[in-house]
Amino acid sequence: MLPIHVTNETSRLRAVILGTAVSNGPTPTESEAYDPKSLEHIKAGTYPLEADMVPEMEAVAAVFEKHGVTVYRPELIENYNQIFSRDIGFVIDDTFIWANILPDRLREQEAIKYIVDQINPAKVVTPPEEVHIEGGDVIVWNDHIFIGTYKGSDYKDYITARTNTQGVDFIKQLFPNKIVKEFDLVKSRIEPRDNALHLDCCFQPVGKDKGVIYKSGFREEADYLYLVNLFGMDNLFHIDREEMYNMTSNFFSIAEDVVIIEKNFTRLKDWLNGHGINTEEVPYAEIAKQEGLLRCSTLPLLRD
Repeated sequence: MLPIHVTNETSRLRAVILGTAVSNGPTPTESEAYDPKSLEHIKAGTYPLEADMVPEMEAVAAVFEKHGVTVYRPELIENYNQIFSRDIGFVIDDTFIWANILPDRLREQEAIKYIVDQINPAKVVTPPEEVHIEGGDVIVWNDHIFIGTYKGSDYKDYITARTNTQGVDFIKQLFPNKIVKEFDLVKSRIEPRDNALHLDCCFQPVGKDKGVIYKSGFREEADYLYLVNLFGMDNLFHIDREEMYNMTSNFFSIAEDVVIIEKNFTRLKDWLNGHGINTEEVPYAEIAKQEGLLRCSTLPLLRD
């Protein structure tokens, strides 16, 4: 059996599923775009190429190897985007939960089934059809589970709304002893600078007691203040609209004192280093054009 265990975002990582950019397929048409940032780059002719994205992902794989992390990769599907493994499933405590994702992406789940099949089947959960939830919206933080959602009555009209209130209720029922806190996120179909696609696009914990946050990603100030009260203002690194657009909060922690970041995030790097957190820098700006970054392309299976 493959052991799984994840109780927070920063404990020492032992095993992870890292997506792949190999055989990523042609540039999508405008109507095929899942998010406004991809659409922006499709229209501009700057959508990322496989030749540029493969080295970015392999740089992450090399960092994992350096730190002794076991890395699993999805089975290869020809001409298919398999970069963002975080969306398709996630681990809370010792339970693996399949995400209910956009129907066009179901083959991504089939490609990691060979890994999930090694987990104790009693610990693998498939939500019912009405439950929408993606891993980018789920952040585990010890006794808390933070979940990004969208509570607007026009939920069904937004391809950028990925986790519904039924998804929140499902997690509450599955983990009755956890504090499950949902956050109503700002969504846009047309302006990526005003679209928090997932919770990890506007907030992520780091280290023992710190976090990176974008205040305007939350529809309700009370949700933002909840995190301020929990972590303390002095422990939060606030990013601006352009930094949110560049996915600055979408780094990935290997341990409490080791974080992988995009190499251009110099302001974040200085803040992390100033708090005793070492940074492993990788190029990831091409992948970021698809409104996803380091946390989006990793699915942690085992942390200490």
